[in-house]
Amino acid sequence: MEGVKAIRMLINGTWLEGVGDSVSVADKYTGKTIATLREATLEQVDQAVDAARRGFASDTLTIADRARLLHRIADLIEARRDDLTATIIAESGVPFKDSSNEVTRTAETFRVSAEEARRLVGEMVPLQAAPGQSGRMAYTLRVPRGVVGGISSFNSPLNMVAHKVAPALASGNAVVFKPPLATPISATRLFEIMLEAGVPASLIHLVHGNGSKVGNRLVEHPDVDFFTFTGSTPVGKQIQQIRGMRATALELGSIAASIVCADADLDRAAMRCAQSAFRRQGQACTSTQRLFVEETLLDTFMSRFLDQVARLRVGDPFDPETDIGPMIDEREASRALSWVEEAVAAGAQLVCGGHRNGAVLQPTVLSGVAPQMKVLCEEIFAPVVSVIPFKSIDDAISQVNATPFGLAAGIFTRDISRALRASQRLHVGIVHINDASSSRVDLMPFGGVKDSGVGTEGPRYAMREMTEERLVTITL
Repeated sequence: MEGVKAIRMLINGTWLEGVGDSVSVADKYTGKTIATLREATLEQVDQAVDAARRGFASDTLTIADRARLLHRIADLIEARRDDLTATIIAESGVPFKDSSNEVTRTAETFRVSAEEARRLVGEMVPLQAAPGQSGRMAYTLRVPRGVVGGISSFNSPLNMVAHKVAPALASGNAVVFKPPLATPISATRLFEIMLEAGVPASLIHLVHGNGSKVGNRLVEHPDVDFFTFTGSTPVGKQIQQIRGMRATALELGSIAASIVCADADLDRAAMRCAQSAFRRQGQACTSTQRLFVEETLLDTFMSRFLDQVARLRVGDPFDPETDIGPMIDEREASRALSWVEEAVAAGAQLVCGGHRNGAVLQPTVLSGVAPQMKVLCEEIFAPVVSVIPFKSIDDAISQVNATPFGLAAGIFTRDISRALRASQRLHVGIVHINDASSSRVDLMPFGGVKDSGVGTEGPRYAMREMTEERLVTITL
Protein backbone atom coordinates (compact mmCIF):
# COMPACT_ATOMS: atom_id res chain seq x y z
CA MET A 1 0.00 0.00 0.00
CA GLU A 2 1.36 3.37 -1.01
CA GLY A 3 0.21 6.87 -0.10
CA VAL A 4 -2.72 8.01 2.00
CA LYS A 5 -6.04 6.84 0.58
CA ALA A 6 -9.46 8.40 1.09
CA ILE A 7 -11.95 5.76 2.21
CA ARG A 8 -15.53 6.33 1.13
CA MET A 9 -18.95 4.90 1.87
CA LEU A 10 -21.24 3.09 -0.55
CA ILE A 11 -24.89 4.13 -0.52
CA ASN A 12 -27.27 3.13 -3.31
CA GLY A 13 -24.46 2.53 -5.79
CA THR A 14 -22.64 5.81 -5.14
CA TRP A 15 -19.25 6.11 -3.46
CA LEU A 16 -19.41 9.20 -1.29
CA GLU A 17 -17.73 10.81 1.67
CA GLY A 18 -19.31 11.14 5.03
CA VAL A 19 -19.88 14.61 6.37
CA GLY A 20 -19.13 13.79 9.99
CA ASP A 21 -15.84 13.81 11.86
CA SER A 22 -12.56 13.05 10.10
CA VAL A 23 -10.74 9.83 11.10
CA SER A 24 -7.22 8.65 10.28
CA VAL A 25 -6.37 4.98 9.82
CA ALA A 26 -2.85 4.00 10.90
CA ASP A 27 -0.45 1.28 9.88
CA LYS A 28 -0.46 -0.67 13.11
CA TYR A 29 3.29 -1.39 13.04
CA THR A 30 4.75 1.92 11.87
CA GLY A 31 2.02 4.21 13.17
CA LYS A 32 1.94 6.10 9.85
CA THR A 33 -1.39 7.27 8.46
CA ILE A 34 -2.41 5.09 5.50
CA ALA A 35 -5.99 6.26 4.97
CA THR A 36 -8.52 8.85 6.02
CA LEU A 37 -12.30 8.87 6.10
CA ARG A 38 -15.21 11.01 7.17
CA GLU A 39 -17.80 9.46 9.43
CA ALA A 40 -21.39 9.07 8.30
CA THR A 41 -24.08 11.28 9.72
CA LEU A 42 -27.27 9.81 11.11
CA GLU A 43 -29.04 10.99 7.98
CA GLN A 44 -26.61 9.06 5.81
CA VAL A 45 -27.21 5.90 7.83
CA ASP A 46 -30.94 6.40 7.29
CA GLN A 47 -30.32 6.83 3.55
CA ALA A 48 -28.40 3.58 3.42
CA VAL A 49 -31.12 1.65 5.25
CA ASP A 50 -33.86 3.20 3.10
CA ALA A 51 -31.95 2.28 -0.06
CA ALA A 52 -31.47 -1.28 1.21
CA ARG A 53 -35.19 -1.54 1.96
CA ARG A 54 -36.05 -0.45 -1.57
CA GLY A 55 -33.40 -2.76 -2.99
CA PHE A 56 -34.76 -5.76 -1.13
CA ALA A 57 -38.23 -5.03 -2.49
CA SER A 58 -37.20 -4.51 -6.11
CA ASP A 59 -33.98 -6.40 -6.87
CA THR A 60 -34.80 -9.98 -6.01
CA LEU A 61 -32.09 -12.28 -7.36
CA THR A 62 -32.84 -15.88 -8.25
CA ILE A 63 -31.03 -18.56 -6.29
CA ALA A 64 -28.93 -19.33 -9.35
CA ASP A 65 -28.03 -15.63 -9.65
CA ARG A 66 -26.93 -15.48 -6.01
CA ALA A 67 -24.73 -18.55 -6.33
CA ARG A 68 -23.14 -17.29 -9.54
CA LEU A 69 -22.38 -13.86 -8.09
CA LEU A 70 -20.90 -15.27 -4.90
CA HIS A 71 -18.61 -17.58 -6.86
CA ARG A 72 -17.57 -14.58 -8.99
CA ILE A 73 -16.75 -12.61 -5.84
CA ALA A 74 -14.59 -15.51 -4.61
CA ASP A 75 -12.72 -15.53 -7.94
CA LEU A 76 -12.03 -11.80 -7.70
CA ILE A 77 -10.86 -12.11 -4.09
CA GLU A 78 -8.31 -14.71 -5.12
CA ALA A 79 -7.22 -12.55 -8.07
CA ARG A 80 -6.63 -9.60 -5.69
CA ARG A 81 -4.75 -11.68 -3.13
CA ASP A 82 -1.62 -9.52 -2.96
CA ASP A 83 -3.48 -6.25 -2.51
CA LEU A 84 -5.92 -7.68 0.03
CA THR A 85 -3.14 -9.34 2.02
CA ALA A 86 -1.16 -6.10 2.17
CA THR A 87 -4.28 -4.21 3.23
CA ILE A 88 -5.01 -6.60 6.09
CA ILE A 89 -1.40 -6.47 7.29
CA ALA A 90 -1.21 -2.69 7.27
CA GLU A 91 -4.51 -1.84 8.90
CA SER A 92 -4.71 -4.69 11.44
CA GLY A 93 -1.08 -5.66 12.15
CA VAL A 94 -1.87 -9.33 11.47
CA PRO A 95 1.33 -10.88 10.03
CA PHE A 96 1.69 -12.00 6.42
CA LYS A 97 1.10 -15.71 7.07
CA ASP A 98 -2.24 -15.20 8.74
CA SER A 99 -3.28 -12.32 6.48
CA SER A 100 -2.67 -14.36 3.34
CA ASN A 101 -4.59 -17.24 4.90
CA GLU A 102 -7.43 -14.85 5.70
CA VAL A 103 -7.76 -14.00 2.02
CA THR A 104 -7.97 -17.72 1.22
CA ARG A 105 -10.59 -18.21 3.90
CA THR A 106 -12.61 -15.22 2.70
CA ALA A 107 -12.86 -16.68 -0.79
CA GLU A 108 -13.90 -19.99 0.75
CA THR A 109 -16.58 -18.25 2.84
CA PHE A 110 -18.13 -16.87 -0.35
CA ARG A 111 -17.87 -20.21 -2.13
CA VAL A 112 -19.52 -22.10 0.72
CA SER A 113 -22.24 -19.43 0.86
CA ALA A 114 -22.80 -19.85 -2.89
CA GLU A 115 -23.31 -23.59 -2.48
CA GLU A 116 -25.52 -23.18 0.57
CA ALA A 117 -27.72 -20.78 -1.40
CA ARG A 118 -28.68 -23.78 -3.55
CA ARG A 119 -29.50 -25.86 -0.47
CA LEU A 120 -31.53 -23.38 1.57
CA VAL A 121 -34.84 -25.21 1.83
CA GLY A 122 -37.57 -25.96 4.31
CA GLU A 123 -39.00 -29.39 5.03
CA MET A 124 -42.11 -31.45 4.65
CA VAL A 125 -44.32 -31.51 7.73
CA PRO A 126 -46.22 -34.80 8.32
CA LEU A 127 -49.56 -33.08 8.81
CA GLN A 128 -51.43 -36.03 7.34
CA ALA A 129 -50.34 -38.15 10.30
CA ALA A 130 -52.50 -36.11 12.66
CA PRO A 131 -56.05 -37.40 13.36
CA GLY A 132 -58.57 -35.98 10.92
CA GLN A 133 -55.90 -34.39 8.69
CA SER A 134 -55.56 -37.05 5.98
CA GLY A 135 -56.63 -34.60 3.27
CA ARG A 136 -53.96 -32.01 4.04
CA MET A 137 -50.27 -31.47 3.26
CA ALA A 138 -47.77 -29.03 4.77
CA TYR A 139 -44.25 -27.80 4.23
CA THR A 140 -42.01 -24.97 5.41
CA LEU A 141 -40.17 -22.27 3.47
CA ARG A 142 -37.06 -20.27 4.36
CA VAL A 143 -37.87 -16.62 3.61
CA PRO A 144 -35.29 -13.79 3.72
CA ARG A 145 -35.82 -11.36 6.58
CA GLY A 146 -35.21 -8.23 4.49
CA VAL A 147 -32.47 -5.80 5.55
CA VAL A 148 -29.49 -7.24 7.43
CA GLY A 149 -27.41 -4.79 9.43
CA GLY A 150 -23.92 -5.75 10.48
CA ILE A 151 -20.95 -4.59 12.54
CA SER A 152 -17.66 -6.49 12.77
CA SER A 153 -14.53 -6.44 14.90
CA PHE A 154 -11.01 -5.37 13.89
CA ASN A 155 -9.23 -8.67 14.42
CA SER A 156 -10.31 -10.29 11.15
CA PRO A 157 -11.04 -7.29 8.92
CA LEU A 158 -11.87 -9.18 5.72
CA ASN A 159 -13.18 -12.65 6.54
CA MET A 160 -15.34 -11.47 9.42
CA VAL A 161 -17.08 -9.12 7.01
CA ALA A 162 -17.55 -12.01 4.59
CA HIS A 163 -19.16 -14.13 7.31
CA LYS A 164 -21.88 -11.52 7.64
CA VAL A 165 -22.30 -10.27 4.08
CA ALA A 166 -22.01 -13.52 2.09
CA PRO A 167 -24.73 -15.47 3.99
CA ALA A 168 -26.99 -12.41 3.93
CA LEU A 169 -26.79 -12.16 0.14
CA ALA A 170 -26.94 -15.94 -0.31
CA SER A 171 -30.23 -16.05 1.59
CA GLY A 172 -31.78 -13.19 -0.38
CA ASN A 173 -31.34 -10.19 1.90
CA ALA A 174 -30.04 -6.66 1.41
CA VAL A 175 -27.13 -5.48 3.58
CA VAL A 176 -26.05 -2.34 5.43
CA PHE A 177 -22.64 -2.84 7.01
CA LYS A 178 -20.38 -0.84 9.33
CA PRO A 179 -16.76 -1.96 9.76
CA PRO A 180 -14.65 -0.85 12.74
CA LEU A 181 -12.92 2.52 12.44
CA ALA A 182 -9.56 0.90 13.16
CA THR A 183 -9.80 -1.39 10.09
CA PRO A 184 -12.20 0.01 7.47
CA ILE A 185 -10.08 -0.51 4.35
CA SER A 186 -10.48 -4.26 3.89
CA ALA A 187 -14.27 -4.01 4.12
CA THR A 188 -14.26 -1.19 1.58
CA ARG A 189 -12.14 -3.28 -0.81
CA LEU A 190 -14.59 -6.15 -0.43
CA PHE A 191 -17.57 -3.95 -1.29
CA GLU A 192 -15.68 -2.72 -4.36
CA ILE A 193 -15.19 -6.34 -5.39
CA MET A 194 -18.84 -7.19 -4.84
CA LEU A 195 -19.90 -4.31 -7.09
CA GLU A 196 -17.40 -5.37 -9.74
CA ALA A 197 -18.75 -8.92 -9.59
CA GLY A 198 -22.20 -7.62 -10.46
CA VAL A 199 -24.05 -7.59 -7.15
CA PRO A 200 -26.90 -5.09 -7.55
CA ALA A 201 -25.84 -1.82 -5.91
CA SER A 202 -29.22 -1.57 -4.22
CA LEU A 203 -28.42 -4.65 -2.12
CA ILE A 204 -25.06 -3.67 -0.58
CA HIS A 205 -24.44 -0.53 1.43
CA LEU A 206 -21.39 0.47 3.49
CA VAL A 207 -21.20 3.19 6.16
CA HIS A 208 -18.29 4.28 8.32
CA GLY A 209 -18.35 5.74 11.80
CA ASN A 210 -18.08 5.15 15.52
CA GLY A 211 -20.22 2.66 17.34
CA SER A 212 -21.88 5.02 19.81
CA LYS A 213 -23.47 7.14 17.09
CA VAL A 214 -23.37 5.50 13.65
CA GLY A 215 -23.49 1.95 15.03
CA ASN A 216 -26.35 2.69 17.40
CA ARG A 217 -28.36 4.30 14.62
CA LEU A 218 -27.99 1.16 12.56
CA VAL A 219 -28.87 -1.08 15.51
CA GLU A 220 -32.00 0.83 16.48
CA HIS A 221 -33.29 1.53 12.96
CA PRO A 222 -36.82 0.10 12.61
CA ASP A 223 -36.19 -1.03 9.03
CA VAL A 224 -33.20 -3.24 9.92
CA ASP A 225 -34.85 -6.64 10.20
CA PHE A 226 -31.86 -8.63 11.44
CA PHE A 227 -28.64 -7.55 13.11
CA THR A 228 -25.35 -9.42 13.22
CA PHE A 229 -22.54 -8.22 15.46
CA THR A 230 -19.08 -9.37 16.49
CA GLY A 231 -17.46 -7.54 19.40
CA SER A 232 -17.39 -7.19 23.16
CA THR A 233 -19.98 -8.65 25.50
CA PRO A 234 -20.96 -5.29 27.06
CA VAL A 235 -21.72 -3.83 23.63
CA GLY A 236 -23.54 -7.01 22.61
CA LYS A 237 -25.79 -6.75 25.64
CA GLN A 238 -26.59 -3.14 24.75
CA ILE A 239 -27.47 -4.20 21.21
CA GLN A 240 -29.75 -6.95 22.48
CA GLN A 241 -31.50 -4.50 24.77
CA ILE A 242 -32.02 -2.01 21.95
CA ARG A 243 -33.22 -4.64 19.50
CA GLY A 244 -35.77 -6.15 21.87
CA MET A 245 -37.83 -8.78 20.04
CA ARG A 246 -36.09 -8.24 16.70
CA ALA A 247 -33.69 -10.99 15.68
CA THR A 248 -29.95 -10.75 16.30
CA ALA A 249 -26.82 -12.87 16.11
CA LEU A 250 -24.14 -11.82 18.59
CA GLU A 251 -20.60 -13.22 18.58
CA LEU A 252 -19.13 -11.85 21.80
CA GLY A 253 -16.28 -12.21 24.26
CA SER A 254 -14.66 -15.22 25.85
CA ILE A 255 -11.93 -16.42 28.17
CA ALA A 256 -11.14 -19.47 26.10
CA ALA A 257 -9.40 -22.48 27.61
CA SER A 258 -7.42 -25.48 26.41
CA ILE A 259 -6.85 -28.59 28.56
CA VAL A 260 -3.78 -30.82 28.26
CA CYS A 261 -4.17 -34.23 29.88
CA ALA A 262 -1.35 -36.53 30.94
CA ASP A 263 -1.95 -38.93 28.06
CA ALA A 264 -1.94 -36.22 25.38
CA ASP A 265 0.34 -36.01 22.36
CA LEU A 266 2.53 -33.42 24.07
CA ASP A 267 4.36 -32.23 20.98
CA ARG A 268 1.12 -31.49 19.17
CA ALA A 269 -0.47 -29.97 22.26
CA ALA A 270 2.53 -27.68 22.87
CA MET A 271 2.59 -26.52 19.25
CA ARG A 272 -1.15 -25.91 18.92
CA CYS A 273 -1.49 -24.21 22.32
CA ALA A 274 1.36 -21.83 21.51
CA GLN A 275 -0.25 -20.96 18.20
CA SER A 276 -3.67 -20.59 19.77
CA ALA A 277 -2.43 -18.30 22.53
CA PHE A 278 -0.24 -16.02 20.44
CA ARG A 279 -1.01 -16.05 16.72
CA ARG A 280 -2.93 -12.98 15.60
CA GLN A 281 -1.47 -11.37 18.75
CA GLY A 282 -3.96 -13.28 20.90
CA GLN A 283 -6.65 -10.97 19.56
CA ALA A 284 -9.29 -13.58 18.80
CA CYS A 285 -12.25 -14.47 20.95
CA THR A 286 -11.14 -18.12 20.80
CA SER A 287 -7.45 -17.49 21.62
CA THR A 288 -6.31 -19.71 24.48
CA GLN A 289 -6.14 -17.45 27.53
CA ARG A 290 -6.25 -20.21 30.16
CA LEU A 291 -4.06 -23.27 29.63
CA PHE A 292 -4.90 -26.15 32.00
CA VAL A 293 -2.16 -28.78 32.31
CA GLU A 294 -2.40 -32.00 34.32
CA GLU A 295 0.08 -31.48 37.14
CA THR A 296 1.89 -34.82 36.73
CA LEU A 297 3.30 -33.66 33.40
CA LEU A 298 3.54 -29.94 34.09
CA ASP A 299 7.34 -29.69 33.93
CA THR A 300 7.60 -31.89 30.85
CA PHE A 301 4.87 -30.04 29.00
CA MET A 302 6.14 -26.59 29.97
CA SER A 303 9.56 -27.37 28.53
CA ARG A 304 8.02 -28.26 25.18
CA PHE A 305 5.50 -25.42 25.29
CA LEU A 306 8.11 -22.76 26.05
CA ASP A 307 10.28 -24.14 23.26
CA GLN A 308 7.38 -23.57 20.86
CA VAL A 309 6.84 -20.06 22.24
CA ALA A 310 10.54 -19.25 21.78
CA ARG A 311 10.28 -20.21 18.11
CA LEU A 312 7.63 -17.57 17.45
CA ARG A 313 9.11 -14.63 15.62
CA VAL A 314 7.95 -11.19 16.73
CA GLY A 315 8.25 -8.04 14.62
CA ASP A 316 7.32 -6.51 11.28
CA PRO A 317 4.06 -8.10 10.07
CA PHE A 318 5.08 -7.62 6.42
CA ASP A 319 8.01 -10.01 6.97
CA PRO A 320 6.80 -13.47 5.82
CA GLU A 321 8.71 -15.07 8.71
CA THR A 322 6.92 -13.04 11.41
CA ASP A 323 4.41 -14.85 13.62
CA ILE A 324 3.39 -12.05 15.98
CA GLY A 325 2.97 -8.43 15.00
CA PRO A 326 1.55 -5.36 16.75
CA MET A 327 -1.70 -5.28 18.64
CA ILE A 328 -4.42 -3.03 17.28
CA ASP A 329 -2.90 0.00 19.01
CA GLU A 330 -0.41 0.98 21.70
CA ARG A 331 -3.17 1.74 24.19
CA GLU A 332 -4.40 -1.86 24.06
CA ALA A 333 -0.86 -3.22 24.39
CA SER A 334 -0.30 -0.98 27.41
CA ARG A 335 -3.58 -2.06 28.95
CA ALA A 336 -2.76 -5.78 28.52
CA LEU A 337 0.71 -5.31 29.99
CA SER A 338 -0.75 -3.49 32.99
CA TRP A 339 -2.92 -6.56 33.69
CA VAL A 340 0.20 -8.74 33.56
CA GLU A 341 2.07 -6.43 35.93
CA GLU A 342 -0.90 -6.32 38.26
CA ALA A 343 -1.00 -10.13 38.37
CA VAL A 344 2.75 -10.36 39.05
CA ALA A 345 2.46 -7.78 41.82
CA ALA A 346 -0.28 -9.95 43.37
CA GLY A 347 1.88 -13.08 43.36
CA ALA A 348 1.78 -14.56 39.84
CA GLN A 349 5.08 -15.61 38.23
CA LEU A 350 6.22 -14.20 34.90
CA VAL A 351 7.53 -17.21 32.97
CA CYS A 352 8.43 -15.31 29.79
CA GLY A 353 7.58 -12.10 27.97
CA GLY A 354 6.08 -9.28 29.96
CA HIS A 355 7.43 -6.34 27.98
CA ARG A 356 6.44 -4.38 24.93
CA ASN A 357 7.78 -2.03 22.29
CA GLY A 358 5.02 0.34 21.25
CA ALA A 359 2.05 -1.77 20.17
CA VAL A 360 4.12 -4.96 20.01
CA LEU A 361 3.66 -7.05 23.16
CA GLN A 362 6.00 -10.00 23.52
CA PRO A 363 4.28 -13.39 23.95
CA THR A 364 3.74 -13.64 27.68
CA VAL A 365 3.29 -16.73 29.85
CA LEU A 366 2.17 -16.56 33.48
CA SER A 367 1.94 -19.17 36.21
CA GLY A 368 0.75 -19.09 39.81
CA VAL A 369 -2.29 -17.04 38.85
CA ALA A 370 -5.35 -16.67 41.07
CA PRO A 371 -8.99 -16.70 39.93
CA GLN A 372 -9.63 -13.08 40.91
CA MET A 373 -6.80 -11.72 38.73
CA LYS A 374 -7.90 -9.91 35.58
CA VAL A 375 -5.71 -12.17 33.44
CA LEU A 376 -8.07 -15.02 34.41
CA CYS A 377 -11.47 -13.47 35.05
CA GLU A 378 -11.62 -10.94 32.18
CA GLU A 379 -10.94 -11.28 28.47
CA ILE A 380 -7.41 -9.99 27.90
CA PHE A 381 -7.48 -10.11 24.05
CA ALA A 382 -3.70 -10.04 23.86
CA PRO A 383 -0.74 -12.46 23.50
CA VAL A 384 -0.93 -13.52 27.16
CA VAL A 385 -1.67 -17.00 28.51
CA SER A 386 -1.90 -18.28 32.08
CA VAL A 387 -0.84 -21.87 32.81
CA ILE A 388 -2.93 -23.61 35.48
CA PRO A 389 -2.10 -27.09 36.81
CA PHE A 390 -4.98 -29.47 37.60
CA LYS A 391 -5.25 -32.79 39.47
CA SER A 392 -8.40 -34.23 37.89
CA ILE A 393 -10.35 -33.64 34.70
CA ASP A 394 -13.39 -32.82 36.86
CA ASP A 395 -11.41 -29.99 38.44
CA ALA A 396 -10.30 -28.65 35.06
CA ILE A 397 -13.82 -28.74 33.63
CA SER A 398 -15.21 -26.97 36.68
CA GLN A 399 -12.66 -24.18 36.30
CA VAL A 400 -13.34 -23.83 32.57
CA ASN A 401 -17.05 -23.53 33.29
CA ALA A 402 -16.58 -21.06 36.16
CA THR A 403 -16.59 -17.89 34.03
CA PRO A 404 -19.66 -16.12 32.59
CA PHE A 405 -18.39 -16.96 29.10
CA GLY A 406 -18.73 -20.09 26.99
CA LEU A 407 -17.44 -19.88 23.45
CA ALA A 408 -14.78 -22.53 22.76
CA ALA A 409 -12.49 -24.98 24.51
CA GLY A 410 -9.90 -27.53 23.48
CA ILE A 411 -8.88 -30.79 25.13
CA PHE A 412 -5.85 -32.94 24.34
CA THR A 413 -6.11 -36.60 25.34
CA ARG A 414 -5.80 -40.08 23.83
CA ASP A 415 -8.64 -41.36 26.03
CA ILE A 416 -11.73 -41.18 23.80
CA SER A 417 -14.11 -41.74 26.70
CA ARG A 418 -12.56 -38.87 28.64
CA ALA A 419 -12.73 -36.64 25.58
CA LEU A 420 -16.37 -37.39 24.80
CA ARG A 421 -17.47 -36.99 28.40
CA ALA A 422 -15.64 -33.66 28.56
CA SER A 423 -17.39 -32.53 25.38
CA GLN A 424 -20.73 -33.14 27.09
CA ARG A 425 -19.78 -31.33 30.29
CA LEU A 426 -17.85 -28.30 29.05
CA HIS A 427 -20.40 -25.47 28.98
CA VAL A 428 -19.24 -23.90 25.73
CA GLY A 429 -20.53 -23.69 22.19
CA ILE A 430 -17.55 -25.46 20.60
CA VAL A 431 -15.30 -28.27 21.88
CA HIS A 432 -12.18 -29.28 19.95
CA ILE A 433 -10.75 -32.71 20.81
CA ASN A 434 -6.98 -32.87 20.28
CA ASP A 435 -6.90 -29.28 19.16
CA ALA A 436 -6.74 -25.91 20.87
CA SER A 437 -9.62 -23.56 21.53
CA SER A 438 -8.99 -21.35 18.49
CA SER A 439 -9.40 -23.99 15.78
CA ARG A 440 -11.94 -22.85 13.19
CA VAL A 441 -13.05 -23.97 9.75
CA ASP A 442 -15.28 -21.47 7.96
CA LEU A 443 -18.06 -23.87 7.01
CA MET A 444 -18.60 -25.13 10.57
CA PRO A 445 -21.21 -23.71 12.98
CA PHE A 446 -19.62 -21.08 15.20
CA GLY A 447 -21.28 -19.62 18.25
CA GLY A 448 -21.14 -19.44 22.02
CA VAL A 449 -23.34 -19.78 25.08
CA LYS A 450 -23.80 -17.71 28.22
CA ASP A 451 -22.19 -14.25 27.80
CA SER A 452 -20.34 -15.35 24.67
CA GLY A 453 -23.35 -14.63 22.51
CA VAL A 454 -26.50 -15.82 20.81
CA GLY A 455 -26.99 -17.19 17.32
CA THR A 456 -24.59 -19.07 15.08
CA GLU A 457 -22.21 -18.14 12.27
CA GLY A 458 -20.86 -20.30 9.46
CA PRO A 459 -22.63 -19.80 6.10
CA ARG A 460 -25.24 -22.55 6.38
CA TYR A 461 -26.11 -21.69 9.96
CA ALA A 462 -26.02 -17.91 9.53
CA MET A 463 -28.39 -18.26 6.57
CA ARG A 464 -30.94 -19.98 8.77
CA GLU A 465 -30.60 -17.10 11.24
CA MET A 466 -31.05 -14.58 8.44
CA THR A 467 -34.26 -16.18 7.16
CA GLU A 468 -37.67 -16.79 8.70
CA GLU A 469 -39.44 -20.13 8.68
CA ARG A 470 -42.90 -20.02 7.10
CA LEU A 471 -45.39 -22.87 7.25
CA VAL A 472 -47.60 -23.54 4.24
CA THR A 473 -50.58 -25.94 4.44
CA ILE A 474 -52.63 -27.31 1.54
CA THR A 475 -56.07 -28.81 1.80
CA LEU A 476 -56.57 -31.26 -1.04
